[in-house]
Parts: sequence; structure tokens; C-alpha cells
Amino acid sequence: MTGIYALAHMAVDLSCAFLMYAFVAGGEHWYIWLLAYNFCAFALQMPIGAWADRLDRNSLVAAGGCGGVLCGLVMAMAGMPAMACVIAGAGNACFHVGGGIDVLNRSGDRAALLGVFVAPGALGIALGSSIGRGGNGLTGRTMWVGIVLALALAVSAAAIHAMAGRQGIWRRSGNGPVSYGNLTFPRLAAVICFLGVVILRSYSGMVQDFPWKEELAGSTWFLVCAVVLGKMAGGFLADRIGVAQAAQRSMCAAAAGFICLMYPLTGILGVFCWNMSMPLTLWAVSRMFPGAKGFGFGLLTFGLFLGFCPVYLAGAGIRTGGAAEAAASPVGMAVMAILSMVLLTWGIRQVRE
Repeated sequence: MTGIYALAHMAVDLSCAFLMYAFVAGGEHWYIWLLAYNFCAFALQMPIGAWADRLDRNSLVAAGGCGGVLCGLVMAMAGMPAMACVIAGAGNACFHVGGGIDVLNRSGDRAALLGVFVAPGALGIALGSSIGRGGNGLTGRTMWVGIVLALALAVSAAAIHAMAGRQGIWRRSGNGPVSYGNLTFPRLAAVICFLGVVILRSYSGMVQDFPWKEELAGSTWFLVCAVVLGKMAGGFLADRIGVAQAAQRSMCAAAAGFICLMYPLTGILGVFCWNMSMPLTLWAVSRMFPGAKGFGFGLLTFGLFLGFCPVYLAGAGIRTGGAAEAAASPVGMAVMAILSMVLLTWGIRQVRE
């Protein structure tokens, strides 16, 4: 199950990134459509997750999400970028929620599967943006790439359907009665802590700047590999030494790497350790909302959208008072890592209580 969802995750995010770079970026009103896509793809996961918890057909939601992205890709190729952004974004949200709940249901108390599921998405985004960058509407090259990706999305939806049918979860996923638990003030504060960690990681990932990036051949792909492998490694480390210990060690290592980010090896190590928090936050929020995993999953992706907003506003010409420059500095990135460690450690303690 997790392997199929992981590969489908890469296909979905690759297709969405290709769509945005090949057909939307640089076009008329493209900055508005960028905001619309990110809102639909990330912010909508919270209400879609609450709906999916009750629907109890996670694989259907995920397969439908693949279909939505496929429709968005076709619309973009047909010259309808605005509708493509909305439809593909909503499809992306449905896939993440449906697949995420199934993986959370299967993982139990383990975090490793969560990292395996989420990590390929980062690789898909990097590949899709690289392939789509420089595209300018429908050309022979973009048409053939679009056709290949449409086939990949169709195969992904079919594979999810076949997997769910074999495991007997196509018509009923086994989500259980929907419940948001007893959210006392400390537990609600813990949820806010986890949301804060995701916001920091999202914002940091968009403003990070490495002085050696233009000079070191292949540096972009070294950083992409650090993101992907870091998200995978975080879950495995948590299962081995405990979530709290994994959070403390990974964030401290990330802070040390960021302080020395002027050197390629330590900078890449910092990115690797920084991204280890992804499966930890997913694990923690699923423990907070055991009867509403889709809502919890969507709550964290809403944090991704919130982290994107300051960068978007700065790009639109709205002054942010030098926040991006401060956050991208070695000290700023190290401070965010230490703050994330504090938030994670305190929040995880509330989960266990």
C-alpha cells in the first residue's frame, strides 16, 4: 500500500509542478493562479480531510485526486490555465488526504511509513519544475510530456483501485467513528506547536539561500536528495530511538549545519536533518486526532500554505520588513531549527500524557 501511494505521490506532484511551470508561470495573471493553486492544493486539505474521515473511502478519494490532476493537466494543455490550477489543486488535495489517511491507518504507532509516503512528493516537485521550466504553453515537447504524465496519473489511479480492492478497503477503509478527542488546553496548544513547526519548515524552505549553490555543480539535486532522504530518515529514526529523541537530535544537528551553511557539506546536512521533522509532525498530530486523521493531516498542510503566504506577498511587492533576509541567514535558520525542537519536544510530551 505505502509503495503504491508513494509512487502515485511522486506522479501527482510531478504533474502539478510541470503544469504550473509549463503552462501557468509567466502567463497573464499567473501570480493570481499560483495563489489559487496553492490554496486549493494545501489549504483545502483540512476541510477535505474532515469530509474524507466521514466518507470512509480513502482510496476512492485518492484515486479521484489522481483523476482531478489529470483533468487539470488536460485543461492546461487546452489553454485554460485558470481552471487547470483550481482543478489540479483540488485533485492534489484529495490525493494527499486519501492516501495520507490510509497510510496513517496502516502505520499504527510507527512513523517510518509516513516518511516513505511523503518523501517522493519532494522529488516529484523538483523533477516537474525542472522539466516544465522554460515551457511556454503547448509545444511539441510539452504536449508529449503532458501525455506521458496523464498516462502515469491514470495508471496511478488504477493501481490504487486494484490495491484497495485486494485489501478490501475500496468500499470501506476502516476509519472508525469520527471524533476530535478531548482537546484540553495543553493538547490544543500542542497541536498549535506542531502547526508552527510546519509553518517554519515551509517558510524556511522557500527563503533558504546557499552561497555555493551557483558554483557547485549539481548542488540543486544534492539539496533535493537531502530533502527526500531527510523526510524518509526522520520516520525510521523515530521508530528506532523514539519521537522525542529524534526531534531533539535532528533539530540540533540541523541548527549546527545551518550555522555552517557556507560550506556545502554542512549546509546539505542541515537541510537533511531539518526535513526529518516532517514524519514526526504527522505522527504526533495523528495521535492527537486518532478519530479524525484526515482533518489532522489537512491541518498540517494548511501550515504549508501559511508558510508560503509571506513569500508570495513579498513577491507581489508587499514589504515584509527584511524577514526573508533574516530567516535565510545562518543564524536565522539555526534559530528556526532550535525553535522547532522546543515546539516538537513540548508538543510530543502532551501527546504522551
